[in-house]
Amino acid sequence: MVTSKISDLGLDQSIEFKNTLENPSHREFHQNKTGRTTVPCLYIVGEPLFESRDIMTWLEQNKEKIIKSK
Repeated sequence: MVTSKISDLGLDQSIEFKNTLENPSHREFHQNKTGRTTVPCLYIVGEPLFESRDIMTWLEQNKEKIIKSK
């Protein structure tokens, strides 16, 4: 759901994806930072945001800021 929302909002080039299944160092970082391995997780200024609906809402509300920052 989150990746579809990123695409729908045209943010594919603005969001950096880190696949925790394909890259063990990404999983290790994520687990060390949050104590969890669950995804999706969106890091906002270094702080994790979990829950797909919360992430999608945040992306919708901050789309213009995300595009401008890239």
